[in-house]
Amino acid sequence: MFTLIFLFLLLNIPLLVSSIIHPKCFWRMKQNNDKDGHLLTGCIFFLLRVQWPVEKDYFNHILNTLTPTENKFPLALTYSVDEVNRNPDLLPNMSLVFQWPKGGCKNVSKLNSFMPLSEENQYASPNYDCNEEITCIMMLTGPNWKTSVMIGTLLDPYRSQQILQLTYGPFHTILSDREKFPYLYQMAPKDTALPLAMVSLMLHFNWNWIGLAISDNDQGTQFLSHLRTEMERNAVCFAFVSIIPVNMHLYMSRAEMYYNQIITSSANVVIIYGDTDSTLALSFRMWESLGIQRIWVTTSQWDVTTSKRDSPVGTSHGTLAFSHHHSEISGFKTFVQTLNPLKYTDEYLARLGWMNFNCAVSASKCETLKNCSFNASLQWLMGQTFDMTFSDDSYDIYNAVYTAAHAVHVMLLQHVDNENEHHHNCLKLHSFLRKTHFTNPVGEKVNMNQRENLQAEYYIFQIWNFPNGIGFKVKIGEFSPYFPNGHQLHLYDDVIEWSTGSRQMPPSVCSADCSPGFRKFLQEGIAACCFDCIPCPENEVSNETSVVLGVFVKHHDTPIVKANNQNLSYILLISLMFCFLCSLLFIGQPNSATCVLQQITFGVVFTVAISTVLAKTVTVLLAFIVIAPGRRIRFFMISRAPKYIIAICTLIQIILCAIWLLVSPPFIDIDAHSEHGQIIIVCNKGSVTAFYCVLGYHGSLALGSFFVAFLARNLPDKFNEAKLLTFSMLLFCSVWVTFLPVYHSTKGKVMVVVEVFSILSSSAGLLGCIFIPKCYIILLRPERNSLQKLREKTSY
Repeated sequence: MFTLIFLFLLLNIPLLVSSIIHPKCFWRMKQNNDKDGHLLTGCIFFLLRVQWPVEKDYFNHILNTLTPTENKFPLALTYSVDEVNRNPDLLPNMSLVFQWPKGGCKNVSKLNSFMPLSEENQYASPNYDCNEEITCIMMLTGPNWKTSVMIGTLLDPYRSQQILQLTYGPFHTILSDREKFPYLYQMAPKDTALPLAMVSLMLHFNWNWIGLAISDNDQGTQFLSHLRTEMERNAVCFAFVSIIPVNMHLYMSRAEMYYNQIITSSANVVIIYGDTDSTLALSFRMWESLGIQRIWVTTSQWDVTTSKRDSPVGTSHGTLAFSHHHSEISGFKTFVQTLNPLKYTDEYLARLGWMNFNCAVSASKCETLKNCSFNASLQWLMGQTFDMTFSDDSYDIYNAVYTAAHAVHVMLLQHVDNENEHHHNCLKLHSFLRKTHFTNPVGEKVNMNQRENLQAEYYIFQIWNFPNGIGFKVKIGEFSPYFPNGHQLHLYDDVIEWSTGSRQMPPSVCSADCSPGFRKFLQEGIAACCFDCIPCPENEVSNETSVVLGVFVKHHDTPIVKANNQNLSYILLISLMFCFLCSLLFIGQPNSATCVLQQITFGVVFTVAISTVLAKTVTVLLAFIVIAPGRRIRFFMISRAPKYIIAICTLIQIILCAIWLLVSPPFIDIDAHSEHGQIIIVCNKGSVTAFYCVLGYHGSLALGSFFVAFLARNLPDKFNEAKLLTFSMLLFCSVWVTFLPVYHSTKGKVMVVVEVFSILSSSAGLLGCIFIPKCYIILLRPERNSLQKLREKTSY
């Protein structure tokens, strides 16, 4: 048992730490010379092994000839190769080098201009030509899948046996076809969990009206199918689906239609999924340039696209991007600047990718990251301590280099590197490569044998692009498909509030929830998320408790709901719902079953409700009295106390009711004296003493709750509900103290009316005193429902 507890705490350490420290923030600068329509989409590299030591200065002859746009992936590759070469336990007496064929980083449309390993493009390593035939070449291709497909299909069967192709960039199903690409390995994990991750985010923010824009290809169609399945399962609806054709002429003829579709939709959230060099990317840039303000939900590959524009200050909630989970690689910026300190300045590197820095620096100067971002200058950013971040594609390159190195290392240990059997040598390396598994230097496991069976885990970033070409992003959460349902998404609420100034996101719903006294009316042929609210029919009322419970569940992640133990709030609301419903047992002609259920149900459900109030008051009091410096260990006692209070108090009432039923249970009786000339069928309580014991037990619990709540009424807390609990118990006691003389002074059917009235009024009192003020803040004053306001209150 101790082992399980220790393992649970160990697994939750990252979540606990993330909630008390600021995560790293990220910033970047826009490329000055990067024109739309000239995006970097295809880069290929040849990875070779040589028998001589290679210093990092060796790669400068390649890197110095490149533009900033082309430098991004070669720098990541240089860092990865140099790290492998400096490892004495990996490839001893051997080094890795990479070659970049002339024009190896071009648009996909221009990659046809050269043929890998063709006669006109043969090459030799600089300062290394021993006239030996190249035995096996490992090729890195990406980040666009079209680049990898084009290279794979251009190779003839003879040449393909001399090449092992590793791809970086997003996973694509076409590349997993073993018949077409038998020697190709994708380093990126599958995105099969991405639809579930996005829907989980929608549910968290209560979005159920979503727009979608995808490319008209197999990948987009597959994503749409999986996303639709998850949305239907969770009652989320499409406001529109724009399937953007890949053909430019067809797209241009429909561009205005796609624009009108998104501008006329009431959806505030739009998912973008497709290739960053496609007509979809062209649409996305046009929509943003025309000032369409939406919350864009997409993947990290679109970082490059979104960094090309500026957002109007204060008008956008930015982009929510899902990035693959991977550890940070430290020291990348330092390594690059040692290659060429004059060329690779901080500003130069900031145009290549994201730079991370400590958010605490900003937090000490600005109330929110967004305010810091508005006021940020390049000089201020350059004054911070920051490092260069590996993108998803760069991390794939990093793992590809280590995969190749480990495969070669294992092959050499097996003594199968027979230089006289060149093609057999490559096939042997292929057999080792597909079985390669290792832990990379940053602690993450890589298993090529199960690569396509693994589901990706995600970081969730919020990204803004501001004037002067500066972009910011901050990690606001994580998603893991390996956790149980309901626990897969973890958002850092404090970070969201700090980065945006509020925990609330703009709503994206087709129809607002119906207010009390109204019910939903669905129209045929309209999405289930869209409905009208019509008044409840005569003789029917809406369940007020259900409405309040719905409000609390919908806003479960806000401070006012979390305060004072939200689980106890749910228990109290559910028990109050049954308190209202139990009054129905007193209506209609009585029988043996209803006579028993009237009193027993009344006794038990009210005990659960009052004991829950007692548990809430005890929680409030102990939270301020017991948790003091040096006494943190007793927190676990406090967290368990409410459960024990409810269980023990309810058990005592159940025992009293059981004794009541055994000694003298309620039964059907005839009253011929209350009303002249009429015989009334009534429920006789059996043992009056037992009935008053049940009432007395309720009274003792209520008085105890009142006393504890009274002690905690002035404790400092913005959301301290002790005053509300005090008043609710005062009202509860007043109702039932009044009940006693009135009940004794009446006869016949009026006694039932008095008891039902007391049940309903006391239940309504508890509901109104405790929950109506909170609903007021949640629904009408959301700006007060934040930790920022809480801090302002408690700092007085």
